[in-house]
Amino acid sequence: MLDLFAGELRRLRTAAGLSQEALAEKINFSPSLVAAVEQCRRPPRREFTQKCDEVLSSAGLLLRIRDAIVRESVVPWFREWAAIEREARALRSFQPLVLPGLFQTQDYAYALCATGSPLPAEEVDQIVAGRMARQEVLTRTPPPLLVAVVDYTVLERPIGGPQTMREQLHRLIELGERPNIHIHVVPKAVGGYTGLSGPFVLASPFEGNDVAYLDNQIKGTVVDLAAEVRILNEAWEAVRAEALPKRQTLSMISEAANQWT
Repeated sequence: MLDLFAGELRRLRTAAGLSQEALAEKINFSPSLVAAVEQCRRPPRREFTQKCDEVLSSAGLLLRIRDAIVRESVVPWFREWAAIEREARALRSFQPLVLPGLFQTQDYAYALCATGSPLPAEEVDQIVAGRMARQEVLTRTPPPLLVAVVDYTVLERPIGGPQTMREQLHRLIELGERPNIHIHVVPKAVGGYTGLSGPFVLASPFEGNDVAYLDNQIKGTVVDLAAEVRILNEAWEAVRAEALPKRQTLSMISEAANQWT
C-alpha cells in the first residue's frame, strides 16, 4: 500500500508539472521528505497528505489511500485497543523492555519490527506506518494526559544502533517537556519490583470505566473486567511509586542520550 501512495503522489505531482522541490515549497515541507515518501522510505503523515491533496487538486485521493494504509497496518486483534487509545482522556503506560509505541521514532520502530522478523519488508513498512499514524493522538485537540513509566534498561538497550538511540532519546526529551506528557524512569537501584511481570497500559475514557491492554508474544488483549482492571491499577501505583520524578527522569534520559555516540 505504501508503494501505491508513492506512485499516486508521483503521478499527481508529474501531471501538475511540479518537481519534488516545487511541491515541497508549495506544501511547506522539505524536498527530502517528498523524495523519501515517493521512495517509500517514510510513511506519509496526515498533514503532509492533506496539503498534497490540496495543492495537487486530487479530491482527497491521497488521504483515502493513507487511511487505507493505516487500517491495513493494524492487525485485527489490535484494532479495538487502537480505537480506545485514540479516544482516551488519559493513558498510563508501563514498559519494562522497550519504549511505548506512541513515543517511538520511525527508525526505532523499524528496528524493533524488522530485527529477526519473518515478515516481508513491505509488511514491516506498513506496521511502522500504522505505529507512526497512531502518534497523531498526541497532537489532537485536546491531547490526552499521557503518563509513562519505563525501566532504566530501555535507555541502554541498543535498538537500531547508536544514532537511532540518540535520536530516539532526544525525541523522548522533547515529548517529556510537553505539559500533558509525563515520563518517569525506574532506576537500576530499585532491583526487583512489581512491573517486571510485564508491560500494560491503562486508558481512562471521557465517559465510563478504565480499560487496560496487555501484550504478549502472540497477541494483545483488551481487559475490561472491573476486578482485573483494579489489579492493574494497583500494579500501576506500585510501579509509579518506584520511578523517579519527571525532572530527574529527563536529566537521566539526557545523560543516556549523550552516551550514544
